[in-house]
Amino acid sequence: MTVAPGDGGGVVAGRAATPSLARRMACFVYEATLLFGVALIPGILGAVFLAQTGQRHPLQSDTALRVYALTLYGVYFVWLWSRRGQTLAMQTWRIRLVSAGGGPVSQARALARYVACCCVWFGPATLISSTLHWPPARSLGAVAAGIAGWALLALLEPERQFWHDRLCGTRLIKAGARAAAVR
Repeated sequence: MTVAPGDGGGVVAGRAATPSLARRMACFVYEATLLFGVALIPGILGAVFLAQTGQRHPLQSDTALRVYALTLYGVYFVWLWSRRGQTLAMQTWRIRLVSAGGGPVSQARALARYVACCCVWFGPATLISSTLHWPPARSLGAVAAGIAGWALLALLEPERQFWHDRLCGTRLIKAGARAAAVR
């Protein structure tokens, strides 16, 4: 891959450059920090309900809270990826999601990417931990190892994109670099 002259590394061979893996993983960690706060919402609502009624609602089960969180996260990611191409963390780290051709991402493609992300980032470790009945600390370690392993696989992809992006027809680019690539 060659850098187009005079662009400061923003465009690679006529296409917007891929952010470094370190930058993408820093964005991942920042996104997780932001979403941790969002994940507290169902717990707070459940605590208020319990305090007011003295009863535990059936929708306060662990499974219901997980489904609620996955749905809430899905709405967050799909909405922002299809509307702006960036989540809040992606704006901070100047990373944008585009289609493989460089255009905006449709809601269907954003939803496919969200499902693929959940499956590949967390699925294998979660299945292994659940099957082997690992305690929470070991399960969290397995998830962390799975995330690191999946991220490192991007180094084997020709454009250094994540494999789920290739599968979903999307790309992560340096924000602002797309406009330079179009010129």
